[in-house]
Amino acid sequence: MSDEAKWFVVHTYSGYENKVKANLEKIIENRKMQDQILTVEVPMQNVTEIKNGQKRNVQKKVFPGYVLVKMFMNDDTWYVIRNTRGVTSFVGPGSKPVALTEDEIKNMGLELALGETIDFAVGDTVRVSSGPFEDSAGEISEVNVNKKSVTIKISVFGRETPVEIKFSDIEKI
Repeated sequence: MSDEAKWFVVHTYSGYENKVKANLEKIIENRKMQDQILTVEVPMQNVTEIKNGQKRNVQKKVFPGYVLVKMFMNDDTWYVIRNTRGVTSFVGPGSKPVALTEDEIKNMGLELALGETIDFAVGDTVRVSSGPFEDSAGEISEVNVNKKSVTIKISVFGRETPVEIKFSDIEKI
């Protein structure tokens, strides 16, 4: 058994991500495998949709058709995941699962998507602390967890203009 739990990507039938997560959590509990399969996640992000002229905040899957599992890879855990209803396969060549690398985890923004909290929400007023729009203030209209950025509306030449700014370049007012 590996000395460290790693993140693996599991492919599911489209639309079955939450069902697979629920099934896996039930199996893990029933078989008392909490020490081997640590976390099962369906990363979600808040998106602002405009439908019939109305703005709504909705949750969308970051990776439709996939579930992320943090676990120790061994024959038992492989068998449990592979034989869960709704799972088609692990992501990797042939039948050999490949763990996500640290760079992949960082590039996908998984730390944020999987529970790290952020201090920004749609509707918050923030000030840009660096970059070309430094000292400009605006209201957040969208939060993009994957890109670790927000879209704010600031006044440019007297017009409200949406601008995408990294989390690290803004601060709450």
